[in-house]
Amino acid sequence: MGTPLPKTLLVIPVYNHAATLRAVTLNGLAEGFPVLVFDDGSTDGGLDTVVDLPVARHRFPSNRGKGAAILAAAELAKRSGYDAIVTIDADGQHDPADAHRLLETVAASWPAVAIGARRMEDANAPRSSVFGRDFSNFWVRLECGHALPDSQSGYRLYPVDFLLSGRFLSSGFPFEVEVLVRAAWAGLPLLSVPVPVHYPPAGERVSHFDPFLDNLRLSCLHAWLVIRSLLPWPHPRRSPKEEASPKTTEILHPVRFFRRLSREHSGAGELAAAVWVGIFLGALPIIPFGIATIVYVSHRLHLNKLAGVAASNVCCAPFVPLACVEAGHFLLHGRFLFAFDRHVLLDEIHLRLWEWLLGSLLIGPILGFAGALLTYIAVRSVRANRSPDAQPAGS
Repeated sequence: MGTPLPKTLLVIPVYNHAATLRAVTLNGLAEGFPVLVFDDGSTDGGLDTVVDLPVARHRFPSNRGKGAAILAAAELAKRSGYDAIVTIDADGQHDPADAHRLLETVAASWPAVAIGARRMEDANAPRSSVFGRDFSNFWVRLECGHALPDSQSGYRLYPVDFLLSGRFLSSGFPFEVEVLVRAAWAGLPLLSVPVPVHYPPAGERVSHFDPFLDNLRLSCLHAWLVIRSLLPWPHPRRSPKEEASPKTTEILHPVRFFRRLSREHSGAGELAAAVWVGIFLGALPIIPFGIATIVYVSHRLHLNKLAGVAASNVCCAPFVPLACVEAGHFLLHGRFLFAFDRHVLLDEIHLRLWEWLLGSLLIGPILGFAGALLTYIAVRSVRANRSPDAQPAGS
């Protein structure tokens, strides 16, 4: 006898997708799912297109955002006795038949979140969407340590109890990123299932994404999530599963422990980010606590600790600290500092430390970006040359 599947409601959040809503709803019903169509304040009468279908319907009087619609749908699902909801976009990008695969994926590790990872390379996906997905994946991995293939897909299965017990900052587009990070912090498994996706031609696609406002909201959210991930107090746990930790015997075995440290989080992007963190923190005037700070930040952001500590050596005295002091002095006084006598270096050390700090906030990120870029290019180049599929030059 197999593991029982959670009782699931198919939720279709809709906002001005009247042209495609009915077909998506019919396909969901054909797969045997109970369906809730949740209208987030549409102005095109989309809800009227499914009024004759055996589905539950709910509507916000005005647009409140996709996140708000999903949370309200979870509340309705809870009242009706459902354990999970599957959200599917109303624009026809996804096939409701794949919802069965999401359910099967979580069966062995319930409660869990399952994501329908879009195979965008096989579809006519806009380049901006592919870049947005990869950019979001990078930040989500920093914030919660999960390397997800598609953190922006709207095709998901959520445990209802988790949605209703969580506290979320976002109610619109960024909600779907935030909910994944908070689910990981809560100890829920994040599972991915590759699914096909359909992108209509550019002239037929309906999108409500605002390139400026939504990217600004997403940037603010990521900034807060990174800050929160660096804070030492623990996150509320919603799952009894504990995170795996290195065995004590491994820690006590220096060679084995060093080997594990060198191999963890060793993707090109991860190593580049570790180098940036190491150089930026290494440029700050925190010499007695520099290595400890780099190790702590690298651990919290799931970066390679050895790469971060090694990169910080770029900032060893005297060159980078002197450059930071000069930059800070110039920012404060509009001229460089040329005198380095006892009075300047010792009697005015508090001024030099302030200039060092100010200058490091300029020099550190720039130098870190250069080091990260070189690291990324070098790692990608070395691994491409080592790939068994690589062909000799001129072949």
